[in-house]
Amino acid sequence: MSSLTDVWKQWEGRVFAGKFPLRQWLGGSEHSAVFLTERTESGSPKAAIKLISVDVFSTDNLDEGAQLSRWAESAKLSQPHLIRLFESGRGKIDDRNFLYVVMEYAEENLAQILPQRPLSPEEVKEMLPPTAETLSFLHQSGLVHGHLKPANIMAVDNQLKISADSLRKAGEPDKQAPSAYLAPEQASTGPSPAADVWSLGMVLVATLTQQEPQTINTKDGWAKIPYFPQPFYETAQLCLRFDPRERCTVNEILAKPKVKVKEKLPAKATEEPLPAKRSTRWFILPVVVAVLLLAVLLARKSHQALPSPSENHATESSSAPVTQSSVPPDDEATPARTGITHGRVLQEISPNVSPGARRTITGHIKVSVRVSVDSSGNVSDVTLTSPGPSKYFANQALAAAGQWKFSPGHVNGRPSASEWILRFQFGRTSTQVSPTETKP
Repeated sequence: MSSLTDVWKQWEGRVFAGKFPLRQWLGGSEHSAVFLTERTESGSPKAAIKLISVDVFSTDNLDEGAQLSRWAESAKLSQPHLIRLFESGRGKIDDRNFLYVVMEYAEENLAQILPQRPLSPEEVKEMLPPTAETLSFLHQSGLVHGHLKPANIMAVDNQLKISADSLRKAGEPDKQAPSAYLAPEQASTGPSPAADVWSLGMVLVATLTQQEPQTINTKDGWAKIPYFPQPFYETAQLCLRFDPRERCTVNEILAKPKVKVKEKLPAKATEEPLPAKRSTRWFILPVVVAVLLLAVLLARKSHQALPSPSENHATESSSAPVTQSSVPPDDEATPARTGITHGRVLQEISPNVSPGARRTITGHIKVSVRVSVDSSGNVSDVTLTSPGPSKYFANQALAAAGQWKFSPGHVNGRPSASEWILRFQFGRTSTQVSPTETKP
């Protein structure tokens, strides 16, 4: 008998249980599959249907009726960030028996984004509260999630929602394959609010670093995690305590005072200087130099206008008038041409960002690129000065910056090489670029 993963896609276009067309295979495993389907009787026909083979329940000695009961109870829940369950039951296709649950269709999930890039701190700042609020709602309702991971954090009409098909009471049996998102004690004690907190901590690590902790620091009692910006690093540490009694709760996470996301980065990271500080420094220096030059010129003119000591003596000892000859011109009396004419942008190329990547943006992603321009106005080199949180968007900014065209600046009337800083700001619908010439 062929494995189910070999035949899932062959079922596209079929009808399940006589009423659910299987429009598109969305994913699955050896024992379950998710398809895009339709609910023609509702105002929002697009939905997802999850099929679970009944063989799983007999093999693992699980109760089919208990699962259908859990789905029916979950369908009664109302929370804005929880995927809605519409209906559930039993069905058959090709003489294979399944339990099914029909739910809201999510356009994408976090697991699809992370292979491309980590989330920015600003994006995590927007993701964390609704996720924690939903877990808090479940815990107060006597339920736990048990399966929190990036694949189960979804987007429905640009709104964050987490899955609801795995909800159950704390301690109820829940056979799962080993995963970094499962708390160390979960295999023996079952899902719990503390186990959900562990999973939330793991989600924080994954979204900000694209990594998952692999070891437990038994000496300190918490998972060894790479550094990432505060306040998320501290929150993850409190979630990932080995002893579930020492973990924080989701309500404690929600009660933490809001901390500005922008912070001092680790030594190996780079942070772009604030323009205000830089401009103040470079404004004061020319003023000081100008004052000094003015003082030198005034002193020189004053020195030329006054007679020398010998001339003073001659004037005092003689009544004859003294005729002052004109001072012959010299090189110092004719200042050299030192004017600087700045260059300008001739051709601006916008980064080529895919629609799917744009949909992952919450707020804005900022990337700064230094562009070296030769005396002909062509780009000779591009380097990142502030890469931002995403390698994908940083690479797109670099590729676009290398195609820009400039008119060269001039120093003393001659074309000169120059440097520019291009500040890219990626948004969900567009990309803005602010160019600034920094040299000459």
